[in-house]
Amino acid sequence: MATIASTEPNETSGWTRSCSRLPLAAISYLQATPLLLILGFFFILPILTILVVSFWDYDFAGLYPDFLTMNYSDTLGSWVTWKTYLNTLKFTAITWALTLVIGFWVAYFLAFHIRTTTMQMVLFLVCTVPFLTSNIIRMISWIPVLGRNGLVNSTLIELGIIPQPIEWLLYSDFAVVLAMVHLNTLFMVTPIFNTLMRIDRSLIEAARDCGATGWQVLWNVVLPLAKPGMAIGSIFVVTLVMADFSTVQVMSGGQSASVALMMKNQMSLLQYPAAAANAVVLLIVVLLMVAAILRVIDIRKEL
Repeated sequence: MATIASTEPNETSGWTRSCSRLPLAAISYLQATPLLLILGFFFILPILTILVVSFWDYDFAGLYPDFLTMNYSDTLGSWVTWKTYLNTLKFTAITWALTLVIGFWVAYFLAFHIRTTTMQMVLFLVCTVPFLTSNIIRMISWIPVLGRNGLVNSTLIELGIIPQPIEWLLYSDFAVVLAMVHLNTLFMVTPIFNTLMRIDRSLIEAARDCGATGWQVLWNVVLPLAKPGMAIGSIFVVTLVMADFSTVQVMSGGQSASVALMMKNQMSLLQYPAAAANAVVLLIVVLLMVAAILRVIDIRKEL
């Protein structure tokens, strides 16, 4: 036992001396190596693979390694592609605006109008209950509600408000946006709620003591301090909506299109290089949108 006890400090001190001889930069890189390996294998490597495949040639029989710009020229030179991107950006802008408004007011109510922390957590967990089921189930649940003989049309006809069913409630852009807002609002509520809970309540009391009205406190105190949560929620919603294809396909009844749906159709036809080129372009567009959000709101400084 004495021998073991005497060797342990020597081994520990030897390891400490060896680490102390390493430069600080090397120690930092050594500590970050596991994370770099994980990100490299699960994030960087797939993106590089997609980038390489986007330059390949293909036909109905298979893929042929090559270096061609045909896939990008076909993608960027087609009016259908531009129209699809505009349609996707339209869905993204409308969904982002609605989720931002709804998400902020829900988070504001939870943070400032619910007094006890226990009740805040309970109500927040109630908001997350729908997420216990899959997106597909929650999306399809709108069909019997919005359909021609669905709950909304049947109720309005029975009340005598409309003489015949409203056709555009389902299988339309309205249905697509409604489902996207339903699916993505919580991704806006969560970061905004987290930011609002971190606001020092003495700041609000000081503004009220200075004679500020409720709207002035909201505009000059709460909103500026909530910007990091709004930016994080916006990044979540934008990236999710831009990559969504199932909602567009189901809720529009095949009458509308998105970039992700176009890529899904290309992959079903085994046009993997064309789909990869579209994926690269979509990734660039999304990164530009995220960069624009971070340009407006510097999350690191605000936090």
